[in-house]
Amino acid sequence: MIPWIELDRAAIPGDGGQLRLKQRGQEFSIMLGANELMNSRLSGSEEALATLAVERIAGIHQPRMLIGGLGMGFTLRAALSVLGPDAEVTVAELVPAVIAWARGPMAGIYKGSLDDRRVTLHEGDVGAVIGGSVDRFDAILLDVDNGPDGLTRTENDGLYSLSGLAASRAALRPGGVLAVWSSAPDEAFTRRLKQAGFDAEAKAVRAHKRSGARHTIWLATRKGV
Repeated sequence: MIPWIELDRAAIPGDGGQLRLKQRGQEFSIMLGANELMNSRLSGSEEALATLAVERIAGIHQPRMLIGGLGMGFTLRAALSVLGPDAEVTVAELVPAVIAWARGPMAGIYKGSLDDRRVTLHEGDVGAVIGGSVDRFDAILLDVDNGPDGLTRTENDGLYSLSGLAASRAALRPGGVLAVWSSAPDEAFTRRLKQAGFDAEAKAVRAHKRSGARHTIWLATRKGV
């Protein structure tokens, strides 16, 4: 069997530990400690995060989307494949090295998506982008942790709190959708979304198309004006 090779390490701002980029043949893995955050062979649920969200905003002229977490680019590529030419997609990535990996050893996975004219890459905290926006986005997609808690950095807990969800609601246009990826279900988070003024549902999706582990995606639509 081909052994894993560690290509690089990167510190997560805010004392969130270290990310490690590993490669085995054509396969890549990003690790945080003993936790594998993502693997290039498993893209189904990350792609579903985008396609399910876009279904909710179909028909909107010049839709604006914010993606929190670049990862391996699967969500971005899926979004670009179903959004029209008039869309605007902002990708917020906190760790500069992840962007460097996307343009370096993992460039083949991204397939030029970062150079799409619809894409703006923001190096920084997605929470800051959300907090500084009012009625700006039609969809906000969050894939910055393994679920609605701050696994990668404790500061991310705020994204999933009532105040954080209120900020996301304010950043969305009326009828906009907040989509959140998780490795597991969390009924308390579903209730919190509803408390924050969303119509919310949790969907189970497969990690690898129609097979693999079941992951959860919340689709939460902003209620009211």
